[in-house]
Amino acid sequence: MTFKIRHKCPTTSARAGILQTAHGIVETPIFMPVGTQATVKAVTPEELVAVGAQIILGNTYHLYLRPGMDVIRRFGGLHDFMQWHKPILTDSGGFQVFSLAQLSRISEEGYAFQSHLDGGARHVLTPEDAVDVQMALNSDIMMCLDQCIAYPADHDQAAAASDLTTRWARRCKQRWEDAGGANNLFGIVQGGMFPELRRRSADEIVAIGFPGYAIGGLSVGEPKPLMMEMAAHTLPLLPADAPRYVMGVGTPADLVAMIAMGADMFDCVMPTRNARNGQLFTTDGVLNINNARYREDREPIDPDCTCYTCRHYSRAYVRHLLQAKEILAHRLTTIHNLHFYLNLVKQARMAILEGTFDRFRRRYTETG
Repeated sequence: MTFKIRHKCPTTSARAGILQTAHGIVETPIFMPVGTQATVKAVTPEELVAVGAQIILGNTYHLYLRPGMDVIRRFGGLHDFMQWHKPILTDSGGFQVFSLAQLSRISEEGYAFQSHLDGGARHVLTPEDAVDVQMALNSDIMMCLDQCIAYPADHDQAAAASDLTTRWARRCKQRWEDAGGANNLFGIVQGGMFPELRRRSADEIVAIGFPGYAIGGLSVGEPKPLMMEMAAHTLPLLPADAPRYVMGVGTPADLVAMIAMGADMFDCVMPTRNARNGQLFTTDGVLNINNARYREDREPIDPDCTCYTCRHYSRAYVRHLLQAKEILAHRLTTIHNLHFYLNLVKQARMAILEGTFDRFRRRYTETG
């Protein structure tokens, strides 16, 4: 993997870059649609390409449990299994163990847990296992196993989790190097909502040395101003010549604000999950298509949008599909929301390259 910064905004920390991976180029800043179980819900890989997706996310925990590594290995990895031939980033699975697994227990060794699928099968996920599984998935970017903590957490809890994340990161890197250093492994900065712990974690993870770095433990229930404070504090602590990934964030406004702070990569289930509930992102803000006011509305979801849904269908029709619980509703709303997110980061990228990002940021902040 190589990462090259093409241009920097003169008045903010925003930057436009090119990330070269084994499965293609990713232009940053970029949003990564979440394809947890080897699919971005409701859309095909071809439709992902059409909305501008350059890289998607898969998840170690879910794919390890189902269909299992024996199946995916027979396909040579996740790309051929799901027929997505652009880059893939895989999360280590730590957050899913934390949030989904039954009777999970954490120790120095790793996570011991019972699967949420069959209600009883016992598993252990160590840092070494997380690397091994992701190498079997053959993802272009792999993540170190980290310890996730709930909000609020006190200083001692955050410090202990951050320290364990550092020790696990060293083990992940050793396993990765022992296996030949294929693919790319990103380290994750933790530290809860404590600036000094964030700084210590960043110093330790950067000292270990990775091709890229992520900020974890944000958007876990904390107030929005606190999330922004932690992001603004942590992003400058990461190397300027490496990609910076903010995990699990966020709204369109969050993305624009964090791009201005120097973030390069994002993922979030918000555009796909909200789409299935009828919450659609537009240039005028969030539109709840389930509202009765759209029952006879002939306008597209967003008159300024060029996605497939907006070029072909009315608000009234999309609302009808949702009311009727038709599968097509999820497909059309997901296409629109993903197009909106990917077009947003594309516009941000172009504004950085053209030297107009600060104007773009201010205009976007004013209009939503």
